[in-house]
Parts: sequence; C-alpha cells; structure tokens
Amino acid sequence: MSGWPSGWAFCVGLLQAAYATSSTGMIISMCDEVRDPQVQVPQAMIGTILLNTVAGLLFLIPAVVVLPDMVLLINEASGQPVPVIIKSAVGNTIGTFFLLIPLIALALFCGIACTTTASRCTWAFAHDGGIPGVKWWGPVHPHLKIPLNAMGLSMATQIALGSIYFGSETAFNAFSSAGVIFSTVSYAIPIAASLFGGRTDVKQGKFSLGRFGMFCNIVSLCMSCGPSGRSFFPGLYVISYIALGWSVFAVPLFCMPSYLPVAPQTINYAFAVFAGLTVIAILWYYIWGYKNFQGPRTGVLSASPMDEVHSIRG
Repeated sequence: MSGWPSGWAFCVGLLQAAYATSSTGMIISMCDEVRDPQVQVPQAMIGTILLNTVAGLLFLIPAVVVLPDMVLLINEASGQPVPVIIKSAVGNTIGTFFLLIPLIALALFCGIACTTTASRCTWAFAHDGGIPGVKWWGPVHPHLKIPLNAMGLSMATQIALGSIYFGSETAFNAFSSAGVIFSTVSYAIPIAASLFGGRTDVKQGKFSLGRFGMFCNIVSLCMSCGPSGRSFFPGLYVISYIALGWSVFAVPLFCMPSYLPVAPQTINYAFAVFAGLTVIAILWYYIWGYKNFQGPRTGVLSASPMDEVHSIRG
C-alpha cells in the first residue's frame, strides 16, 4: 500500500518503534530527584525496556488480529487509524469511546513525562552555562520544589513545535523523526568514548552488570553508529556484520518517506532538520558555549533531591 517493497516497508516502519523506545533516555534527567540514583535509575531504565516490550505486544497483537481493510485506514479523513481499528472490532461507538480512554490517558502521561524531562534538561543546562539566563531559568520554586521557570520555557518550546502541525504535517513529522536520530546519536557518543577507551575510565557504581556491561556497550554501539567489534573484538563477527548493515541504512532509513511516489506532502525532511539543528548547535557552542559552558558540577546527594542539587550546582 505504501509503494515500497514489503521488506523495505517493514524497515521504514521501524521509525515508530524507535520513537516509542526512546523514552528510556528520559529517566536519566530525573537523577537529581531520585533517592540512590546509582541503583534506582539503571533499574528503571531496564524495567522500562521490559515494560515497553510486554505492553507493546499486548496492544499490537490484538490490533493486528482485528485489523480491517487497509484501504479504509489509509482513506480515513482524520489520519488516525486506531479509533477505526477499535470500532471495527467492537462494532459500536460507545465501546470504542471507553476503549480509547486508556490510550488518551497514556498520551497525557507521556506528555507529562516529556515536559518533565525537557524542564529538567533546561534547568541543568542553564546551571552548567549552556544557555544564558541562569538567574531566571535556574531557580527552584520554594514550595513546589520544581524548576518552574525552566518548565515554562520548555512548555513554550513544545507548544511552538506542536503548532507546526497546524501549518504543515510534513514539517512536524520531520521534527519528530529528527528527534529519534538525535537520540540515537546521543546514545552512541558516550558508548563509543567508553568502548574505544577500553572502559578504563568507567567508575564502578553500586549497580553493575559486570563483564556483561562490555557486551552491552558493543551491541548498543553497533545498533546505533556502526561496527566496532571487527577491529578490536575479532571473535564477534556476527555483531560486526549486523552493525555494518545497520550503520549503512539506519539513519537514512529514518529519513525515508512513508509513501511512494514521493510528493512534497509525503517527503521526509528529517535529515534536513537534523543537519540544520546540528549546524546551529555547533555555531552555538562557538558563540556561547566555548566561553560559558563549564559542564556539570558533581557532588554527593543524600536524601532530599532538589534542595541539595541547587546548592551543589551553585
């Protein structure tokens, strides 16, 4: 139906799965507000992957079983196939409405999580000198115990990006796809630095995977930015070949249009957004970050999160 060959259509569909599993990175932004983050944050990240896998299968398998005619879904005026799938299964509007309530609730919770993550990143980045205005974006509300100003900035940015959808669905999808690419690159860089450095600078924490941690680094790096096992780990030929294939088409894959033939309304501008924002980030580093960004200031946290973090970060 998309115009792509069946195998490539499956690969193009991986973008949605990659977007869904990118929530793992959100947990890291909450380190400053978690008791014993060295243990609880890694546990939460592993638990998120397991929970996403189980919950995703519980939703997708029934949806595929009751999937109606694809032509009906493609021609749906709203562009939202899920209500049509549910209605075709239950056969009435009332049942569809009540079954959609949990999905709406999940979307709301997802929005809260995204806002929380963005606000904490903005707050921390301001404290580290990454953006100007630390006196405005840095304070923590004395009663709510949250970075209220930073949350307002992140929410305004989200509203601006969300408003793009009303002007151009293609442009909005490009920003969404570019977010997945940026997440992949951000995961790959520290893994590569750790792996190519022989993990000599990795400090042993309370939560450790032992020797399995090296294997996880290799697999993660392979699945995100290319083959690392062939030169340094000659025994891992299978991983090397998988990494080679994945690195060749992974990022371009996320830039592929969903339908053929390509039209201005269906083309995927994710790479243009990714390249443009990367250039902006590099320019911002030389204009502002080179002189002002100091990097995170570390300290020892005890029980209470935000009160002590404020004093630690200065």
